[in-house]
Amino acid sequence: MATPEPERAQVIAAVFAVAFGELMAAEPGAFRRKFRKMAATPFAFYRGSAALFYADVHALDDPFLDERTSRIWIHGDLHAENFGTYMSSNGVLVFNVNDFDEAYVGPFTWDLRRLVASLALLGRAKALSDAVITRLVEACVGAYADRIRELAEGGGASSSDLLTLATTSGVVHAFLQQARRSTRVGLLDELTVVEGHDRRFARGDGISPVDEATRAGVLAAFERYVPTVPPDRRTRPVSLTVKDVVLRRGVGIGSAGLPSYSLLVEGQTEALDNDVVLYMKQGQVPALSRFVPDRRIADYFRHQGHRTALSQRALQADSDTWLGHTELDGVGQLVAEVSPYAQDLDWSEVNEPEQMLALVADLGRSTARMHAVADDDSEHDLVNFSTEDAIHGAITRDEKAFVASLVDFAHDYGAQVHRDHQLFVDMFRNGQLIDVD
Repeated sequence: MATPEPERAQVIAAVFAVAFGELMAAEPGAFRRKFRKMAATPFAFYRGSAALFYADVHALDDPFLDERTSRIWIHGDLHAENFGTYMSSNGVLVFNVNDFDEAYVGPFTWDLRRLVASLALLGRAKALSDAVITRLVEACVGAYADRIRELAEGGGASSSDLLTLATTSGVVHAFLQQARRSTRVGLLDELTVVEGHDRRFARGDGISPVDEATRAGVLAAFERYVPTVPPDRRTRPVSLTVKDVVLRRGVGIGSAGLPSYSLLVEGQTEALDNDVVLYMKQGQVPALSRFVPDRRIADYFRHQGHRTALSQRALQADSDTWLGHTELDGVGQLVAEVSPYAQDLDWSEVNEPEQMLALVADLGRSTARMHAVADDDSEHDLVNFSTEDAIHGAITRDEKAFVASLVDFAHDYGAQVHRDHQLFVDMFRNGQLIDVD
């Protein structure tokens, strides 16, 4: 039975106060913009309310969790729009999960629950029947279970498991081909201008120059960042000269109010067409960490930037060459490249059920591989057992029930998000979450 609306509104307000209260007080304007974006659609609300999702799911009875499957490295915000392309450190275009800001160690089913509920929301937005939504969830979860079994029985993940131009077809293949047409020169022309025979960042809305003291602090943080890039992934440019620094304020649904610096770095040569754009952004506390009461995990990370970089390396095969971390004014920062080849999956033209069925199966396979590789990275010892074996063992106890439970959850929670969205809109516009003026 659904919680009565007044009680549910109180839950939403309380969760948002804990998750966003400090930042809302510091940057109310940024959160008004965030909340207006969340108000647009139930899916946008879902994207911005991971804290509410974990407040709901952490207390659910889950027969597929045990001591090991409750401590898998997970993505933390696995919804249908957090997949896309990237250029691996080996120079291969890959379709995989992206955006690891919320990654942590926790129950593997939390990733799956968040993903399948997002599929239900997508299905509703595209006016698909409940029967078709059921098929989408079954296709995604079935592909996940099948790939986990293959990985468990085949000795783990390898480069041949990646979704690349050589191993894909349909929507994912077309998406990779589209990303392949992007160029570094195109990105640089979009973000920078050439003045005095060298590049600098273009100024515009949301982009601010920094004063000398701030620039010095960012450059010092950059120097501390460089050694955090694994030696086998470090490039050797002409120099590690930072040509320009600008401040960007977080404007996305997940980054409201967080400062981010863009750094323009000399490329492999002195030619202007291979300069590199990096971002240095403040790490944030992952929503699910509040519901994983394990001090061993919390104490493992030096700061939130360290957690994010380590998580991405654990979960994403051959991740960004420039991925690393640092501290700025005592606050953990994530550093990574702004790559022309990093593109988010666009669902706007994927509307036919058969197209969607093939695509969600690829999402399931990508998720399985992500969960399976997280124990392979020698950089950490938080997860020191075969994750694919643990997950496979949990699923095979009753695979039919496993799939059915996620189908039921997708429908139920999708409906809950629609109700929550309307409550949220009414609370926001009436000033019950933040001053709307």
